[in-house]
Amino acid sequence: MSKYKFLVEVEKGKEGTGDQPSIGPAYRSIFAKDGFPSPPPGVETCWDIFRLSVEKYPNNPMLGHREIVDGKAGKYVWLTYKQVYDIVMKIGSAIRSCGVEPGARCGIYSANCPEWMITMQACNAHGLYCVPLYDTLGAGAVEFIICHAEVSIAFVEEKKIPEVFKTFPNTLQYLKTLVSFGKVTPEQKEELEKNGVTAFSWDEFLLLGEDKKYDLPTKSTNDICTIMYTSGTTGDPKGVLISNESVITLTIGAMHLLSSVNEALSADDVYMSYLPLAHIFDRVIEECFVFNGASIGFWRGDVKLLIEDVGELKPTIFCAVPRVLERIYSGLTAKVSSGGMLKNLLFKFAYNVKEHNLVKGMKHGDAAPIFDKIVFSKVKKGLGGKVRLILSGAAPLASHVEAYLRVVTCSHVLQGYGLTESCAGTFVSLPNNPDMLGTVGPPVPNVDIRLESVPEMGYNALSDTPRGEICIRGKTLFSGYYKREDLTKEVLIDGWLHTGDIGEWQPSGSMKIIDRKKNIFKLSQGEYVAVENLENIYGLAACIDSIWIYGNSFESFLVAVANPNKQVLENWAKENGVDGDFESLCENPKAKEYILGELTRIGKEKKLKGFEFMKAVHLDPVPFDMERDLLTPTYKKKRPQLLKYYKDVIDCMYKEKNAK
Repeated sequence: MSKYKFLVEVEKGKEGTGDQPSIGPAYRSIFAKDGFPSPPPGVETCWDIFRLSVEKYPNNPMLGHREIVDGKAGKYVWLTYKQVYDIVMKIGSAIRSCGVEPGARCGIYSANCPEWMITMQACNAHGLYCVPLYDTLGAGAVEFIICHAEVSIAFVEEKKIPEVFKTFPNTLQYLKTLVSFGKVTPEQKEELEKNGVTAFSWDEFLLLGEDKKYDLPTKSTNDICTIMYTSGTTGDPKGVLISNESVITLTIGAMHLLSSVNEALSADDVYMSYLPLAHIFDRVIEECFVFNGASIGFWRGDVKLLIEDVGELKPTIFCAVPRVLERIYSGLTAKVSSGGMLKNLLFKFAYNVKEHNLVKGMKHGDAAPIFDKIVFSKVKKGLGGKVRLILSGAAPLASHVEAYLRVVTCSHVLQGYGLTESCAGTFVSLPNNPDMLGTVGPPVPNVDIRLESVPEMGYNALSDTPRGEICIRGKTLFSGYYKREDLTKEVLIDGWLHTGDIGEWQPSGSMKIIDRKKNIFKLSQGEYVAVENLENIYGLAACIDSIWIYGNSFESFLVAVANPNKQVLENWAKENGVDGDFESLCENPKAKEYILGELTRIGKEKKLKGFEFMKAVHLDPVPFDMERDLLTPTYKKKRPQLLKYYKDVIDCMYKEKNAK
């Protein structure tokens, strides 16, 4: 077994020799102590997952969207599993009639919608590589992916068609057929045909496949089912080759885990599809729902209307990235603080009672059932009233947000971790385990995990508190980077995926992400700075929503750009007689002094070294965003782009501090 409650040790660690760093023991989930779960008979490919669910649940609602009546969104209308299957067969036949053969690459360029899932299933049926085209990977990414993956047919959201034109003429060498998920105007059709691309509306393409029949090719578990391009922080996107086996292994493991903690999925579950299907996180979650004959409802594509869509759909599982949960948290805290003194006092009392009982180890439903009914039920109703699990992934979720939502949503809030290269799920925290707050939990029951020491950063995988680079082994791993064997060899070593993330084993056997291996630099006095670790620490300050820390080997101190928390800063201004709106407060020297003081306080509490303290801070009222190319679609900071964008601000801070 192991010293950790939720882990089983499967390999001993070993000391390093020479240039080889020491490695910690390999562990797997306690729920896999008798071996990794296997798929049921007959499930070898992603197509089998869907095909067998159609046989088992033909009349279950599968894909839903909101009906628009007189310009207003109405109820969700649904296609059953059998109805979806019939459309998939027509789309697959139409694809083949265009001369697209098994092994070809099919692009999908759209927000999540039923047609997205239908097209993906048609790719699975005919052994095509599904290639999501995702424009927020950066300018020119769609053109790059079409050319790099050699996409010959692309399914495109109607409003995205003009963006495809921008990729001409470079993509015309490969792209031969374009299918709109809506209509194609006569002008667009003429322009496409002039460039040698045959164009169809969705309805036209369905008709094309009605009277044609193609035998489905034999498919293997090792076949690639998708090339998913990662949102790297530098350079061109990398095409991650994901096999049927990876997706199935992850799906089976995730369901085994949920069953083991009494939260098994069933045909009655409902999922809100809004996180991009172009990312592996949402893709594999939806595979789990399809496997169980459950229902998937799609949002309208507008983040401002998401909560309204959630209220109408009433999902049972809600997956989110931290940015969405932070917005929910901010909205709830603002609403509570404006509710009057009596309501405020009742809420705080109820919150403190329930939080105290959860920390003591009481189960979620037993911690404060009366307060759940009279105080927190309104919050639960705001998420539709049926949510039992909230799963956060793609980036770290702030501990105070996680703790707050655990109390007020009457749901389990679980944080997970994974990469596209590991088919998403690798760690996930467990329900009713308060000591996992701020961690990503133990491994899912289909991978082995070990830490590898990083001596230059002071991380030792064999110390009493093991820290090091997280390495993953198992059948969930990707098959390599498309056309980049050199990059594949850099991260896949002896069957272990080296993630580049620094983790720390917790006493429970959960993992805490504490740093990033590559984000380390040296100050002019020779001190190394692990910048992501510092950002995690300073991110605990309630006065800021986000922070980017900068330093280089020509300077002896650090500076930062922070997004202040609007409510906290405005409250501080009111209490201290400082006038001005949020934007002008961010320019105010007194506000900068206040924020810097709060950051310094946090640094002292966490016993940071002198060179790890900020000497200056710039306050930006506009959150770091993808629109300015400062974040990846999974909300990781793009450090080179941040430096370029804030260069004048950084130079000014250094100039002012050095002049004193």
